[in-house]
Amino acid sequence: MSLNAQARHYDEIIDDYDRHYYDRYSLEYRERFILRPLLQDVDLSGKRVADLASGSGETSRFLAQSFEHIQLTGFDISPDACRRYREKVGRPAHEIDLTRDRYEGPRFDAAVIMGGLHHCVADLPHTLQTIATMIEPGGRLLLFEPNREYILEPIRQVWYRRDSYFDDANEAALSHDALLKAGDGAFACDRLTYFGGPAFFLVYNSLVFRVTLSLKARVSPFLLAAEALYNQLPTRWIFASFLASWIRI
Repeated sequence: MSLNAQARHYDEIIDDYDRHYYDRYSLEYRERFILRPLLQDVDLSGKRVADLASGSGETSRFLAQSFEHIQLTGFDISPDACRRYREKVGRPAHEIDLTRDRYEGPRFDAAVIMGGLHHCVADLPHTLQTIATMIEPGGRLLLFEPNREYILEPIRQVWYRRDSYFDDANEAALSHDALLKAGDGAFACDRLTYFGGPAFFLVYNSLVFRVTLSLKARVSPFLLAAEALYNQLPTRWIFASFLASWIRI
């Protein structure tokens, strides 16, 4: 599947994606276990922030509600996602293929990418070089990605190949340390956290597990409570994902 086809693929699934990932319970998961931990001790008030692989803008909407006078700009490979972003956030959104395109616009104080880099495995070094050109030295890159060191990674790889919701040619889980190395010295890791248990799959990723929204509403309160306990376990290989805060060198 080519990268142009990758954009078409996302346009084809975006309605299903938004319905499952932006319902009440997935949004609660995002806020409790992804966004608030990722933004711990980070003040983006008044900052210029790029939302990379922005989708239809739910992350930017959360940021806009959390930080006064934040100046947000979305970037996504999907034309439909960019259109939805402009409508939802009321801010500019630009089409970009991070694995191929060069960025020549203004720099940002920070960038956030929520599960976007694992869609860029066709050329991660170019992707990270492109992102580095977007961020001012000393600025932050805040990211959330699937963990390749997860004990169930072999099963996930089979699922990626067989499930039509995934684009196997351009999508793979990532090792944080290898990812940072692919940045070729452009970034330094400031903070790294591993997380993700049963609720990560059955609540946050209800779409790919075909959990109906009605069933999701019944099981989510229990699973979200269990997730808080699960995420306190100490070993990285039992966690499906990681959060990282990087500093642009």
